[in-house]
Amino acid sequence: MTDLSLVASHPEVGTGLAARGSQRARLVEGMIQAVAEKGYANATVADAVRAARVSRGTFYAQFASKEECFLEAYKYGIDVMVDRIRTAIRATAPEANWQERLRTGIRAYLETLSGEPRFARTHLFEVHLAGPRAGAARDAALRAFADRYRSSFRAALEERPELRMPSDDALFILSAGVDQLICARVRAGALDTLPDLTDELTLTAVAFLEGAAAITPTTERGAS
Repeated sequence: MTDLSLVASHPEVGTGLAARGSQRARLVEGMIQAVAEKGYANATVADAVRAARVSRGTFYAQFASKEECFLEAYKYGIDVMVDRIRTAIRATAPEANWQERLRTGIRAYLETLSGEPRFARTHLFEVHLAGPRAGAARDAALRAFADRYRSSFRAALEERPELRMPSDDALFILSAGVDQLICARVRAGALDTLPDLTDELTLTAVAFLEGAAAITPTTERGAS
């Protein structure tokens, strides 16, 4: 299997593909290839099997359905993206402040999507067409990215204790809003320009954090 997708970068998939013995690894990679080419609605088990170069019987020995295979492939891809963000942030210079680390994480996310058009289509568009379980997986992915913002903001609070950590729902809104802008850029055929959004998204995230500190929660207002 050549010209692999982001999913193949996951250790569990990559090891299986390298060994040429893991039919499951070949199938999750084949499913991403099929969905990227035809869209989730039109991609079939036969397409994934063809891309993986295994039999239909092999597919059903590994997965109960197209949905199950797709969801596993999607989770692997999200795990890789989150790991790349985390790795990029850890590689920043020790003297870097929280805003520089935040910017590094955002750029790593944008560069990953820009460099992985097949998984970008899966993550941004096709997952919405794959049913309720895929919708839940998409929500979980957004919360995973929200957790990365939380980590950056936690560092900010160490430097500026007057700030306030946004709520879980607010962080989800930030994560989802970022993806909506990315979706618009990709729909306009500008996937390769995603890294150009780094500075704008960093400014937005910083303003989001500072804005949270300026608003007194309802519970505190009621107690005053």
